[in-house]
Amino acid sequence: MAKKLKIGIIGSGGIAQGCHMRGYASMPDLCEMVAVCDVNPDTAKQAAEKYDVGKTYTDFRELLKDKSIDAVSVATPNAYHVEPTVEALKAGKHVLCEKPLGMNAAECRRMCRAAKEADKILQVGLQNRFTGAARFMKAYIDAGSMGDIYYARAQALRRRGVPGWGVFIDKEKQGGGPLIDIGVHILDFTLYFMGYPKPVSAFGKTWNTLGKNPELFNSWGDYDRSKFTVEDFAVGMIKFENGATVTLESSFMANQASGENFKTQLYGTKSGAIVTPWGDKPVEIFTEANRQLLDVIPANIPHVESAHVDEVKAFVDAILHHKPSPVPGENGLILNAIFDAIYKSSETGHEEKVNAAV
Repeated sequence: MAKKLKIGIIGSGGIAQGCHMRGYASMPDLCEMVAVCDVNPDTAKQAAEKYDVGKTYTDFRELLKDKSIDAVSVATPNAYHVEPTVEALKAGKHVLCEKPLGMNAAECRRMCRAAKEADKILQVGLQNRFTGAARFMKAYIDAGSMGDIYYARAQALRRRGVPGWGVFIDKEKQGGGPLIDIGVHILDFTLYFMGYPKPVSAFGKTWNTLGKNPELFNSWGDYDRSKFTVEDFAVGMIKFENGATVTLESSFMANQASGENFKTQLYGTKSGAIVTPWGDKPVEIFTEANRQLLDVIPANIPHVESAHVDEVKAFVDAILHHKPSPVPGENGLILNAIFDAIYKSSETGHEEKVNAAV
């Protein structure tokens, strides 16, 4: 059997403890967390005690000096993804970096180049690819049952769902609002099914009309409206080199039906589908046979206990068995390059080119 991997955690708050560390802890025969790091020493201590990790740091550079560490998870706020990721790759560590990969395409480009130069795995934390719905749908598409997917409508919409904790409302540390926070998930979900075509251009618009209003209810608790510096709604139309088009809608606050609308609708030449990562009816297929229109609900979608755990398992498996990255850094670069173009388009009022070149 291969050696047990030694894992370090950079950024040990909620996403690290609830997702990354939980994933590593589920594989005690394959890996062992040996160090955690957080700029807040109390957070690092809490994470270490929760998962019985021996070493704690407040500076990720000190953690990276440990030559025994094979791989790290980077679960810091968005503004602090690039430096730990690049330095970890240069130090010879594989990296699982939370989404979005960077604040912008330029940061992602640095990370992808560092991974290539180091010949190490760079994986983006986009766990919805590992849901049962995604696994079923990808197999259905790969079997040719959808034909060519030429259009998709991707939605990540909340009615009153501003996350008031952390830095989600701070543009300087987050890079943007719902577009870069939850739009990244549904766009990756969509492009994964479409084979990640090369984006050419995007036209978009963002608004901040509700997020700053102190009179509006927020179902996720109150927050300081004066510090809300991100958009609360974004929409974009993305064109791809193969002729396909995707529209993307994303909101923290929108006057829509209650709850969260998180889905992608795929339009193919053989069939169409509505896919959500979770729920009682995650996949609906619309097709035709013998000149009869059929609405199909699959009956045996794979059961996945935790997509977050499974993304970590895929990372560990790729390292141990020398496989390609399960979610390549280049995919993260494409996503950020699209967001760059949408944000720029909102400012200029014009369609903007997408530069996703490494």
